[in-house]
Amino acid sequence: AAQLARWQTALAVAARAVQDAQPRAVELDQAVRATEALIADRRGRIERLEVEARRVEESVAVSRQRAGEVAAQLDEANQRLGPALAQLAALEAEQSRLEAGDAETRAALHAAEKRNAQVQLDHTRKTEELESLRRRVEEDFGLVEFDYGETLTGPTPLPMYPIVEKLERVEALPDGLEEQLNRKRGQLRRMGAVNPEAEREYLEVKERHDFLTTQVADLEAAKKQLHEVIAEIDVLMEREFRKTFDAVAVHFREIFTRLFGGGTAKLLLTDPEHLTTSGVEIQCKLPGKRAQTLAMLSGGERSLTACALVFALLRVSPTPFCVLDEVDAMLDEANVGRYRDMLEELSQQTQFIIVTHNRNTVQVAETVYGITMGADSASQVISLKLDGEQVATPRNAPAPPEPISRAES
Repeated sequence: AAQLARWQTALAVAARAVQDAQPRAVELDQAVRATEALIADRRGRIERLEVEARRVEESVAVSRQRAGEVAAQLDEANQRLGPALAQLAALEAEQSRLEAGDAETRAALHAAEKRNAQVQLDHTRKTEELESLRRRVEEDFGLVEFDYGETLTGPTPLPMYPIVEKLERVEALPDGLEEQLNRKRGQLRRMGAVNPEAEREYLEVKERHDFLTTQVADLEAAKKQLHEVIAEIDVLMEREFRKTFDAVAVHFREIFTRLFGGGTAKLLLTDPEHLTTSGVEIQCKLPGKRAQTLAMLSGGERSLTACALVFALLRVSPTPFCVLDEVDAMLDEANVGRYRDMLEELSQQTQFIIVTHNRNTVQVAETVYGITMGADSASQVISLKLDGEQVATPRNAPAPPEPISRAES
């Protein structure tokens, strides 16, 4: 009987232990499920960050490719300009040579024509003098033309025939004149034939030269204009960047102090002399800590610093929408409260779409969208107003779970 009592006592103790362990087992099971959900969420965030990193790398690659294409186009224009200038110089030299040859040919032709005209004029004058002398002799002596041939016809010569026979008969030009004429003819032969196509060829070459000159001038003007546009864009970009950077730096210091409840921070340029290629660094001093860079901050501190930079940008240049994906995941309650205050202030100009698991962040939203799993294991969306009025809720849908929620402000 005593042993039976001991067994009953041990059984009761074991039953009590099992009963006490069941809540702990339920808690552990819930903790395991919550941990698994958190792991899945972190994996999703890692995948999204990897996708974003690939997108940024692709964007950088595209930018580098565009820069390479612009440089290639500029090199191609320079390469085209070199042969065009060389061809233009060759055409100019050819044009000069043709012009010089044409001028020499025209001058020689003009001189030859002038000399030929003078020779013809002298010949005509001598012929006229001989004809005049012949007529005067005929008139003075009463002679008529007759021919000394094998047969003689015509009037009978006058008795003064012996005198006429003694007169000198001119049958050729003077020796000096004929020699001069032969010399001029030799000069013309040495000059060669006149090229009748020289003028046409000159006009064609001149037209080609004018066309290439115009093309080169257009290329030079386009190149100069391109460099001027690039210089203007660089100046405008540097001026606007400096203006925006200074404004963002002022708001960043103010918002950083508000979000951290103290401390100070500033934005620095890595290369102030070259604004278009300079990077941006963040130096901050948290309340009660020494100054340090962004890489030395904790995860929550980095998140809050990034929020300060984003909010500063929105103050300088508001956008219609801003999506924040779980930026409050590592923030404590005090920091979440200051984060909410900034959201409410900036929501006057920008509509925020927030992905969050934090109850305090959800409370600042105007509309909440929750994702839940229905009886058929399909995801369902629930949207509601925070004042209690339900906007759209699927029938027979369970209450939205805690882990996943999207808040819109």
